[in-house]
Formats: sequence, structure tokens, C-alpha cells
Amino acid sequence: MKAGKTGRGLRVQHLRPLALGFLWAEVVAVFGMVAFILLRGQPGPQDWINAFDSFLAALVLTWWTVVFTRLSAGQATPPENGTLRALAVAFPWLTSFRAALWGLTLLGLLTGGAPEANPLALTVLMTVWGAAILSSNAVNGSLVRLAPDPASPAKRRRLLDWLNLSAALALGMAVLNVVPIAGFSANTTLPAQLVYGVGGLLDVVATVLALWVLLGQGGARDTQDRPGKAG
Repeated sequence: MKAGKTGRGLRVQHLRPLALGFLWAEVVAVFGMVAFILLRGQPGPQDWINAFDSFLAALVLTWWTVVFTRLSAGQATPPENGTLRALAVAFPWLTSFRAALWGLTLLGLLTGGAPEANPLALTVLMTVWGAAILSSNAVNGSLVRLAPDPASPAKRRRLLDWLNLSAALALGMAVLNVVPIAGFSANTTLPAQLVYGVGGLLDVVATVLALWVLLGQGGARDTQDRPGKAG
């Protein structure tokens, strides 16, 4: 047995429970955001919208984590699997909902909705937010396609690429959610900054760990399949 194969296998073995732990912690945190939004006072229309967004995101993340758990163990998920089907149905709705919010926000900005806000900061916000929506959709779709066929190098590479981009965008969104934009963001309280900051941090770490697990898995498989000398 080659040392490279052993090293990669051990790395995946140790990273996998850590990645799954952070993913489930993120699920709890996103569900917690729903409670935080609705229980901190009399919720207004925007609060209900934010709560619905977080609730739908938590459901999608729950199903994503269940499917990823099987994938990271090297197990295929049949197309008729209930969790995989739920993920495949739900994530386009989440993307559509977030894209609609992004579009309405952009329309409001273009019609002078935040005249006192820094234009550069708003441009960064809308760019990162829009890219994060598209990247999240691609991550979900890539997992749905890879799960029934985990041995496909092309599908695995696609998921890895989108996870890599998604990690960077998650970091950007975490910063934008914590640091308010003067003239645009509502008054941000310290508890809200802590809640969204912790949620954003968990998102970044969980995404990076999931990426590393898949990278280690692929490396171990490549080493195993590569012909070499006996012993």
C-alpha cells in the first residue's frame, strides 16, 4: 500500500466527522435565525420575508447535509431517494425567491431608494449577493447530479469548483451581513451582528471542510486506481 493513499485516506477519515459536525451546526444556526427574527419583537413584513428565507434555506441545507453524508462515505444516493428528491425540488424555489429579492432590491436602488448610501458599497453588496445566489444554486444542483453517480470525475470536479467559489462568497456575505452600510442597512444591533456573524462563520468553515473532504476523497481514489509496483 502506498503512503500517499494511506495519508489521504486518514485525512478524509478525520475531516469527514468535522465537516458533518459543522454542517449540522450550521443547520441549527439557520433554524435559530428564524426564531431570532420572529421572537425579537413585533415582526414586520421584512422580518417575515427574512424568516421565510432562512426557514427555506435551513430545509435545503438539512437535505443537502443528509445527501452529502452519504456522498462523503462513498455511497451513491438513488435518484428516487426521498431526501434527494426533496432537495432537487426545493433548491430552485430558494434560488428563485432570493433572486426575486435581489431584483426588487436592485430596482429600489436604481429608482433612488438609498440616495445617501455609498455607491461603491452598494455595488459590492449587490455583486457579491447576486454571485452568492447563483453559486449556491450551482452547489445544490451539482450535488443533486453527483449523488447518484459519485464515481463521475466530471461531476465531482464541478461540485468542487462551485464549493471553492461558494466559500469565498460566503465569507463576503458574512462580512456584508455584519457590517452595516450607512444609508441603506437598517439599524443593526449587537445581538443581530452576533447571530449573523456566527451563521456566516459556520457557513464558511462548513463549506471549506466539505471541499477538503471531497478533495481528499478524490485524491485517495486516484491513488488507488493508479497502477504501481506491488508492495
